[in-house]
Amino acid sequence: MSISAEPIRTSLRYFNHLTPDVMERLFLQPPQPFSDDDQRERLAYALGATLYVPGTRPDLPATITRRCADGVRSMVIDLEDAVADDELETGLAQTVATLDALAGTPAAGMLLFVRTRTAGDIRRLIDRLGPGVDTLTGFVVPKFTAESEPALAAVADAGTYAGKHLYVMPVLESPELVYRESRDAQLQAISELLGRYRSHVLAARIGATDMCGVYGIRRDRDLTIYDVAVIAEAITGIVNYLGRQDDSGFTITGPVWEYFADHERMFRPMLRTTPFAENDAVRFRQQLVSRDLDGLLREIALDRANGIHGKTVIHPSHVAPVNALSAVTHEEYLDACDITASKAGGVRASTYGNKMNEAKPHRIWAQQVLSRASVFGVTNQGITFVDLLTELVTPS
Repeated sequence: MSISAEPIRTSLRYFNHLTPDVMERLFLQPPQPFSDDDQRERLAYALGATLYVPGTRPDLPATITRRCADGVRSMVIDLEDAVADDELETGLAQTVATLDALAGTPAAGMLLFVRTRTAGDIRRLIDRLGPGVDTLTGFVVPKFTAESEPALAAVADAGTYAGKHLYVMPVLESPELVYRESRDAQLQAISELLGRYRSHVLAARIGATDMCGVYGIRRDRDLTIYDVAVIAEAITGIVNYLGRQDDSGFTITGPVWEYFADHERMFRPMLRTTPFAENDAVRFRQQLVSRDLDGLLREIALDRANGIHGKTVIHPSHVAPVNALSAVTHEEYLDACDITASKAGGVRASTYGNKMNEAKPHRIWAQQVLSRASVFGVTNQGITFVDLLTELVTPS
């Protein structure tokens, strides 16, 4: 392994593929740059929409470079489920070559992870990396359970060996977490295990597809994951144990939305017509509905309501909706500022005059909003999610 003496630190920001005049129209405060060197908590919010790509894809360096130019800011090179067993070595070699090729390019500023199968694969990849170590943010560990400490130790050791702090993102998707009789014991043990490696754990990811598979379930595109009761129950448990804000919890990211093509609908669309009519964007709404993005938007809102930030995505068309809804609205920002400015507690009407802001119970929420604002920006007054989506989503 050959590592440069002075690592190249490249920073990126969200939405900088938009023109300056569009940015000025949309944002009161534009998104600020981020890099691997940021504080762990802020970097977790910067994940946004994390796009997966198979490690065996032949044009992998060009694909990642193109996605970066299109506004993607976090990606996972997948060497697990997306790669056939007999192609693993090919995928590993191509992943190493890709990370080396991206070193020193703008794409090196992305949050780039590799999803490996075993702890041994982590060391094998690090052993082969050259300058690409500066491109790598960390590893995704699938099928994570209380018995997965070797993978965490391998990431910590790889960082020491490479001379760079590397992160790990465990994927919570195993049957032990779905089955009620084992869930609590597993989550308690996982919480304690992740706590021992806290500085390396960037976020915990929810793998709802594998969870559904335990019961032979595949949710329909007219439904969100929260409509699948047994999986919603598992997600509740994960948030309960790992999402606590008493310094024992972690950022949790949402499960993948599987659909991206036209289909015949059984139920009414999940997007109200009024916001689009007010923005003269009724046709745009129809395009979103036809591509199943209304279901994705609904699920993102439910993720946020349940304390989940960011989302796994498997199609480029899903990136813009996730990131657009991560931007902080003018109203949210003023609420957060009002709450954090109140040091003595108390209750008062919001600046918008439409809700009560309670300083003590809402303080953690407000701090999270301000952290998200530093990464995704604050929209101007009167700018809605429709405005952002209209600029970020290019219907095809």
